[in-house]
Amino acid sequence: MTNSDYLLKAAIKKVTEKLNEILVDKIEEATNIAQDAPEILKKKFDSLKESIIEEASRMEKAEKIQENESANTYQDSKIKKALNEIEDINEQIDLFYKSTNNQMK
Repeated sequence: MTNSDYLLKAAIKKVTEKLNEILVDKIEEATNIAQDAPEILKKKFDSLKESIIEEASRMEKAEKIQENESANTYQDSKIKKALNEIEDINEQIDLFYKSTNNQMK
């Protein structure tokens, strides 16, 4: 074999090793991101739920100031219904979070 043959083989070997190293690093990064995604989503949905509840509470207080007692009763039932729907969504998120964690294990 000539010197150029050795150089070519060495270059191919080193480039292959470097590409494999980069590929392994990127796969590890993607795996870490995928594992953290359900938890991040759950935190975001929990935060959204809390802000929705706070806004509903603020709206309820403002409504009570402007409307009479019968209108407030109607508003209370709407807020309770909305809160129940939010709770249902949160339960679905929890199930999604648990199922994605189980699939990754």
